[in-house]
Amino acid sequence: MTRDARLVTLVFLLAACSPSPKASPSPEYLYLWTGSADSTKPDFLAVLDVTEDSGRYGRLLTTVPVPGLGNGPHHSEHEMPADGRLFVNGFASGRTFVFDMSDPAVPRIDGEFGDVAGMMHPHSYLRLPNGNVLATFQMQHDSAGVAPGGLAEITPQGQVIRTASADLPGVDRAIRPYSAGIVSSLDRLVITTTDMDADSATHAVQVWRLSDLKLLHTINFPDGPAGSEGAATAEPRVLEDGRTVLVSTFNCGLYLMEGLETETPSARLVASFPQKKGMYCAIPVIAGHYYLVTVPSENAVVSLDISNPAAPREAGRVTLDSADVPHWISIAPDHRRVVVTGYGALEHRVLILSFDQATGGLALDRRFRAEGTEEAGWRMDGAPHGAVFGRRKDGKTE
Repeated sequence: MTRDARLVTLVFLLAACSPSPKASPSPEYLYLWTGSADSTKPDFLAVLDVTEDSGRYGRLLTTVPVPGLGNGPHHSEHEMPADGRLFVNGFASGRTFVFDMSDPAVPRIDGEFGDVAGMMHPHSYLRLPNGNVLATFQMQHDSAGVAPGGLAEITPQGQVIRTASADLPGVDRAIRPYSAGIVSSLDRLVITTTDMDADSATHAVQVWRLSDLKLLHTINFPDGPAGSEGAATAEPRVLEDGRTVLVSTFNCGLYLMEGLETETPSARLVASFPQKKGMYCAIPVIAGHYYLVTVPSENAVVSLDISNPAAPREAGRVTLDSADVPHWISIAPDHRRVVVTGYGALEHRVLILSFDQATGGLALDRRFRAEGTEEAGWRMDGAPHGAVFGRRKDGKTE
């Protein structure tokens, strides 16, 4: 071997043995549907970079304003849909806005609409098996005043496919379709009925047939030892088996639905949390065999092991500061992180929790904070409500 050949071989071997540069983490984003702190300025969707193991963690990238003033940002979809078209509501104005996330760092508004078939004030958006959106509408007007709203199936582009009114003979006029659980395996919908604008609350949950949006049954939740757990039905969640449904109430009850496919569906109280006047248990998420829920009366987010949904047991919790009132939570696609928004000291602050999928444990992520501060969480000029993690652009789970 010549001297030059030996030199080339040595250079090649050194290059092969050198450590390869570490690839930059794939960007990850968090979207916050936010009411402007200044009533003369529009509400907006804030985009944060939440890429772990990078210097970008917690950096605000942009805000996307929506048309009009005082829309009252409230619910978004609870998780980022696969098609990247995120529905959010301005509950005060009765408007729905659709964000196109084709460029996840710079979303754009790609649709908006108001009343649908006379139904007003959309509240919740859930994805049907066909990819369309099921939207609940709280109310509509009739000759006697304000009546129950209804349901609408809407394409991701905002085209109305079908609607169904909840203002039907025999239905309590206090009913307000609030949120839904889609049980496609049983051809059923579970609809909760809390009125966003009323101090009183019904105990009612409705069972609809999914295929033709026909109301089949209205049942009332029984109360438990506290005497009011069944009031203010809130959020249905379908478990991993695709058939079992747990329904929360704002009065901190957790109910197991039974016999959904029969003519005599029912519900029973399987867990509850302490109540405190003016503080309402709110948004839950399902993560495997765990049920995570906000418990404002204890300034906490709690995880329950629901391996046996008839007998949930506490697996973990994060107790926040005494002034923090957690309300909304949403979980990342890989189930490792949970975003929290709320009221009190959380009205203008967003937290991220870490979640242990093996044990159900929760912990406050103190790395997520504004640059130059030691306070956990990201403080913002506005009041975020709906919050959702994005999907990684490479298609992998986070």
